[in-house]
Amino acid sequence: MHRPEIVAHRGASQHRAEHTLAAYALALEQGAEGLECDVRLTRDGHLVCLHDRTVNRTSNGRGVVSELTLDRLSELDYGQWHHELPDSADELVHEPFAVPSADPAERGLLTLEALLGLIADTRPSVKLFVETKHPVRYAGLVEAKLVAQLHRHGLATPAAKEESPIVVMSFSTRAVRRVREHAPKLPTVLLLARFTPGRGSGELPPWADITGPGIHMLRNDPDYVARSAERGHDTYCWTVDEQADIELCQRLGVRYLATNAPANTRRLLGQGPSATVAQS
Repeated sequence: MHRPEIVAHRGASQHRAEHTLAAYALALEQGAEGLECDVRLTRDGHLVCLHDRTVNRTSNGRGVVSELTLDRLSELDYGQWHHELPDSADELVHEPFAVPSADPAERGLLTLEALLGLIADTRPSVKLFVETKHPVRYAGLVEAKLVAQLHRHGLATPAAKEESPIVVMSFSTRAVRRVREHAPKLPTVLLLARFTPGRGSGELPPWADITGPGIHMLRNDPDYVARSAERGHDTYCWTVDEQADIELCQRLGVRYLATNAPANTRRLLGQGPSATVAQS
């Protein structure tokens, strides 16, 4: 049976704080074939790996990412909120605080530059799925900065899309189109949260290569994967952690499966034992 390629959603984010160096290092240890990250622009024009418009949820600070400089964002801790709880609640009587899920050095701000460096130093063959976030203050500047940075690393002009170590994604059709204009050889994913009129046929605009439905969409319309394949489009499905959903994606022929728990998903797909999660 077809086995989807496992993409670590914001790193191994079930066990480490999302978008931290620790989360991506663990995902690589757990055998993920791909990594997924979100990128936003700081006030001074740097690409950082953060999902939300603000840092309120994922750090010990507050503020809008696009209004903060790289230096200010770098002062924050992005891992304190995601401490590992003990196996038994009884242990909290003796240890009232959760154990930090990573060392402080691995819980800081992660820039796209640092993530590219981790991949180059650890496993260059891994595929990186980069999602540009919209709507944002800087609109198309996010895609322009991203492609420019990929050019500096020699990653914007692969010999063939299938061989590209970078895939760019967005829920915004305009963003995906901008990527195609800036870097025609980069593969793109149009992410979908629902079917807009005509989109359920499996057809995509000419500037999108891969379809990106949420798992809730495939539960309701499992034939969508086949319709997309008939039109030449592979499927990237997000975010898949439950056994029934993992098995569904495998049966349907989903190409890329984004998951918060790469090791467990590998185990459920029969791709090897679950890696042991080291405690700090």
